[in-house]
Amino acid sequence: MKGLIALVGSGEYLAAMEEIDRFLLAGSGAAGRPPRVVCLPTAAGLEGERSWGNWNRMGEEHFRKLGAQAVGLPLIDRESANDAAFLPQLEDADLIYFSGGNPQYLIETLRASLAWQTAQTAWQRGAVCAGCSAGAMILARTIPDFRLAGFGSQPAFGILPARMILPHFDRRRLARGAMLAPLKKRMQDGEFVLGIDEETALVGRLDEGEWRVMGRQTVSRITRDGVQVYASGERLPVS
Repeated sequence: MKGLIALVGSGEYLAAMEEIDRFLLAGSGAAGRPPRVVCLPTAAGLEGERSWGNWNRMGEEHFRKLGAQAVGLPLIDRESANDAAFLPQLEDADLIYFSGGNPQYLIETLRASLAWQTAQTAWQRGAVCAGCSAGAMILARTIPDFRLAGFGSQPAFGILPARMILPHFDRRRLARGAMLAPLKKRMQDGEFVLGIDEETALVGRLDEGEWRVMGRQTVSRITRDGVQVYASGERLPVS
């Protein structure tokens, strides 16, 4: 059975996310042994080793504190995304965590790569797939094309039926109306966008019609007809 998916608005590897990450580890299928976590800083690959190396260190420390075996892989470009040396750890992972950064670079780096194919195989046999910020955005059908000030879009991986996933959604309150108006005009009946606040996650499985909001804030489900806001503990349709 395909594993859990966690869409995180922000806060990867911080103390505020411990309750959510304990839930993910418990649902990873690693019964009777410490879960194996692989942290992927790929979205920060253009920022240099100081940045992506820090994300790996934070991820390792965070999940080890929660009782898991954790390793951060230097998977930061096309060459490393196709490096066979990293595949055994991805194959054996119980939780694969994509941290934040540049969603366009993340997609360009992972698309059709050995690392992405192996991560998908692990998820399909039950591993958890968690993505924060850019790591969440790539799982929708499209991502915003920031070259067009957010008014266009580019194809993403389409793991979820959501047209788009917008992290840090609570930080966009002042610009939300201007941002959502043109997006709503382009949406068809039945399409939806997910807005996920910071230090908040939406967690579920593809075979479940409703997913659970976890964390300290809210998740918004946006359609052409309006916006519905769901608080922590509530469930919303992801279909």
